[in-house]
Order: sequence, then structure tokens, then C-alpha cells
Amino acid sequence: MVSKTYIFAGASSKIAIETAKLLKINGHNVIGISTKMKIKGYDEFYTVGKYDFGVFPPIDGPVDGIVYFPGTINLKPFNRLSQVDFIQDYQINSLGAVAFTHAYLSNLKNTEQASIVYLSTVAVSTGMPFHSSISMAKGAIEGLTKALAAELAPSVRVNCIAPSLTDTPLSEKFINSPEKLEASEKRNPLKKVGSAMDIANAIEFLLSGKSGWITGQVIAVDGGMGNIKLL
Repeated sequence: MVSKTYIFAGASSKIAIETAKLLKINGHNVIGISTKMKIKGYDEFYTVGKYDFGVFPPIDGPVDGIVYFPGTINLKPFNRLSQVDFIQDYQINSLGAVAFTHAYLSNLKNTEQASIVYLSTVAVSTGMPFHSSISMAKGAIEGLTKALAAELAPSVRVNCIAPSLTDTPLSEKFINSPEKLEASEKRNPLKKVGSAMDIANAIEFLLSGKSGWITGQVIAVDGGMGNIKLL
């Protein structure tokens, strides 16, 4: 198998770490970028102050794929969301992804059939209370996915994964008691909260040649929450 190179922003996230493990098992190189201190398991690791234009480190050579993991779960009633809330969610979830993609687009174009993967949320396609800010920010990501997929075809594929609630440190406050976990599981058609590996498997697929005829898609990995409702 030919070794490929991937770059992760938000490399300290649980999903990113699990995805890196899958790729490295198959002999690929994974470069991590995070606002956190160095995390083990990456071939190279860079710490940045924020995810913004002009802060991503230059990386030489072709890159086969990039994934933007940073996100927020800022859930409040609409009348309690401030301008700062909306701007911060948009900056982290949307503009950060744009800056990251800008930084490594030339690297992606120097390889055959490169892949970009973004992360959204089931809340964009399924209206949910208290999700106004995050739904707007992630909705922009889904629009970016389709626009870039059209613009960069056929050399770069662009796709997005939209999970429902997943067991990660970011969502811990929503499932940090048996009662909260049970309530979240009951809301899901498959009666479970997603795992980091559930999402990592989907990302690994979209980065691989197995998904070579897939681009411009927002793929739900959500236990059916976005499409079905059980009576």
C-alpha cells in the first residue's frame, strides 16, 4: 500500500485521535495541528494559538487529505445568544475551516484525487431547540462543502459528515450522568449515543480511495436521527 499524508486541524479531539490511529495502522502519515499541547500518535505535531488565516504552519510536499475537526456545542435559547456567541461559533466552525483549507490547498492539488472532510451536525438538517448559533455555523460548512466540491472537481473531493450526539469530551456535559445518557439514548432511533470510532470510520472511508466516486455529500452518521422517527 502506498503511504499517504494527511493533515488534521483540531488534532487533540477524541475523534481526530481515533481517525489518526486508523490511518496509521494502514501505514499513512498523519500531521496534527491543535491549539492544545502536543498529543502522541502523530508523525508531526504543531501547536497554534487559534484556527485562523496566517497561523497554520507551512508544510512541504503533496498532501492527500485534510480534515477540520474543531467545533463548538453552544446551546442556549435564541434570546440568550449574543452577537459574540454567533461570531465565535462562526469563527471556530466555519472561518477556521476556510483558513485551514486555504493554507493547504496547493498541497492537495499536488496529488491525485485528494480529499477534504469537514464536520457538521444533524441539527442543520433537523430543527432542534437551542441550536440556532451552531446550526448557522455548521450550515455554512455544508454550503462550503458543496461549493468547493464543484469548484475543485475532479482533482479534489470534498465531503462532510453530520453526526448526532457523540461521546466525546465536547459533549460530556450532556451525558455525564446515567440519567442524561439514558435520555440521550432514548432520543436516538438506534438507542445509542455515537462513539468517536463511529465517526472516525466514516472519515477514514471518505479519505480513502474506497470513496473515490463520492464528492459534494453531507453524510449523516447519526443513528438515523436526521431521517427517521420511531412511533
